[in-house]
Amino acid sequence: MLDFGFASEQEARTELCQRLRAQRLVQGLSQAELAERAGLSVSTVKLIEGKAQCTLENFMRVVIGLGLAGELQALFVFKPKSIAQMEPAAQASRVRAPRKARTHQPQPGEEVPAYTVKPSP
Repeated sequence: MLDFGFASEQEARTELCQRLRAQRLVQGLSQAELAERAGLSVSTVKLIEGKAQCTLENFMRVVIGLGLAGELQALFVFKPKSIAQMEPAAQASRVRAPRKARTHQPQPGEEVPAYTVKPSP
């Protein structure tokens, strides 16, 4: 079994595509049947299985076509190793990064607009 921690990108991609092929064979599906389920061409399925060449979209189509979407549930889930790591994870509710203030640097000769502050009612 490949240790993904030490694998190159190509090795990891090849291993994952080989696993998809093995799943297809275990399920007794032909490449044409999988292609139909996944909404892909047979040649795309052959490229995925044979040369590990695919987009993430096509990879996911094959995963879903094989009924393996549930296998992805635990992928990339944060697993704290200490209480100190649990605190920031529990407080992480903000999704977006803070906006950066827009600063406009006037070009030489450019007129700088005057800003006025409106009194509050």
